[in-house]
Amino acid sequence: MAGSSHGHTPAAWTGVIIAFIGFCAGGAFMVMAQPVGFWVSMGIVLLGGVVGGVMRLMGMGQKNEHPVHQVAVKGAPAGAKG
Repeated sequence: MAGSSHGHTPAAWTGVIIAFIGFCAGGAFMVMAQPVGFWVSMGIVLLGGVVGGVMRLMGMGQKNEHPVHQVAVKGAPAGAKG
């Protein structure tokens, strides 16, 4: 993944941080036996995905110009420069 800059964007970081906070809160509410808090936290996890997706659509995600996204030259093995 290091060669593709996978996840190194504001959209990815923001979405993951929001989802992580929701996941941690959900775990705490589960231990405290608070089902309402748990389900609200699961909503926050889903919100992280939505926020990341919206930010990607706003142009804050990975651009498709990266070499990993380029179409391989016909007849060349995958990953070959053409």
